[in-house]
Amino acid sequence: MNWDAEDVALLKKLWSVGQSAAQIARHLGCSRNAVCGRLIRLGLKRGHKPPTAKPKIRSVPKRRPALLAACARPVAKKVSRKTAGKQPKEFSKRQLYAILAEAIRNTG
Repeated sequence: MNWDAEDVALLKKLWSVGQSAAQIARHLGCSRNAVCGRLIRLGLKRGHKPPTAKPKIRSVPKRRPALLAACARPVAKKVSRKTAGKQPKEFSKRQLYAILAEAIRNTG
């Protein structure tokens, strides 16, 4: 966009009133980026804008231990893996065949 003196004067006026770059761009018939670029080149900055809403800051309520325990995940039981002291029971060949035959009878 070719900026003439009238456009720059109008830009400064609208910017000082508090209009946004998009509003000024619609008024001048150019893009928002063109307005932003011109504002930067002119060194125009908007002062700190106060917040439009006043947020209420509330304190965080203290949690009760009973409530935390009620919603906590259950803890898995601790399993001991101490097998070094115990030796597995040894079966003879005949006993193993008997166990296998009994298992086959129970499944059929």
